[in-house]
Amino acid sequence: MAIDFTFTKAQRELQLQSRRFAQDTLAGAAACETLATPEERFLATRPIYEAMVAAGYLRRCIPAPAGGDGAGLVDMAILAEEFYCVNASVTLTMLGTVLGLLPILLGGTPEQCGRLLAPFLKATGAPLAGFCFSEPGGSANAASLPPGEGVRTVGKLAGNTWTINGRKKWVSSATGWDRKGADILCVVCRTNPDATPDKGTSIIAVEGPAPGVKFERAIDTIGHRAHLVPEFGLQDVAAPRDNLLGREGDGLTLAMGAFTGTAALVGIFGVALMRAAFDFALRFAKTEKRGGIHPIIEHQAVGYALADAKIAIESARYLSWRACHALDTQSPGADELAIQAKIYGSETAVRVITDLMRVVGIESYDHETPFGRLLRDALALPIFDGGNMGVRRRQLHAMLMQPAYDPLTACGGA
Repeated sequence: MAIDFTFTKAQRELQLQSRRFAQDTLAGAAACETLATPEERFLATRPIYEAMVAAGYLRRCIPAPAGGDGAGLVDMAILAEEFYCVNASVTLTMLGTVLGLLPILLGGTPEQCGRLLAPFLKATGAPLAGFCFSEPGGSANAASLPPGEGVRTVGKLAGNTWTINGRKKWVSSATGWDRKGADILCVVCRTNPDATPDKGTSIIAVEGPAPGVKFERAIDTIGHRAHLVPEFGLQDVAAPRDNLLGREGDGLTLAMGAFTGTAALVGIFGVALMRAAFDFALRFAKTEKRGGIHPIIEHQAVGYALADAKIAIESARYLSWRACHALDTQSPGADELAIQAKIYGSETAVRVITDLMRVVGIESYDHETPFGRLLRDALALPIFDGGNMGVRRRQLHAMLMQPAYDPLTACGGA
């Protein structure tokens, strides 16, 4: 029975190296989150992000066949947990860049991969990429038929040049460090207005700096306080004809593949935040008597709350690892497992952090404890990378309704 959660030697080394880097370097990003404006906070993280790139962590997230050092999503999950539990903002900047590159990795030709990925394979600088999917007014119904609008950004081909016009929102690091655009923007746009959205939507890679990227505002988010998610326009943004990813009309298929690939990692984000909250609550319960005789961990209610939290953390972690492994091996049921990991890990994180705040009591309401930051970051997980309500309906529910659906596929028992 080939079920084994034991790390390889290389994975254990990756875990320990990532943990040390997070504690020694990434923890410094906490100070950035206290600055006044979203852009100030984001720009202040640049030296830390550059250190992540220099240490090779961005290369570790790019698959080896594409020139990176990545060994798969399981290794990315190990790295992401160590980073995200220390600082979610800068971790999301790096992993948001990986999401921005996924359409290239999934649909790019060897020539496109070699050319477009080159800046991200260097151990220098602070390269950024953004996956430009979401638009003002929402993009949950991107494939909507008329009179629905679907994707409103338009790409028109004239000669050998695409010209893109539209607006985007909620795209990690999209306007870059200088408002001129990230190094690569993978833009979802309508390229054939006469076709149905599922056949007329494409993804075009825009290389930065890109004239026509018009910064509008940096969204002042509830959590991930030092991560940039701008609202911006695309005004006559030009890209070579050869920067179309996949075939024309493949856009929504590539987008679904990209989001499925990251869904399992969202589950790990939840694990990381729960883990940080649990570590604090456990130390607190073992040392605080709150005016009594015994440390509060000796009380049944506290002990049971900690036990339930730990069970939830381990359950979410192993479901996410299972989903990552299924995606790495292209196993049947991988898509279902990734969606389950995303939904369960994200929603469990919000609940568990709140439960652990009740263990600590009123002290958890003080910014001197990490709970406020952890809960704010956790609140994003059920609503980003595809909101859980839509994910349940358009993906998991749709799978269950398929005539050939086999409920044993995800567990390998089909």
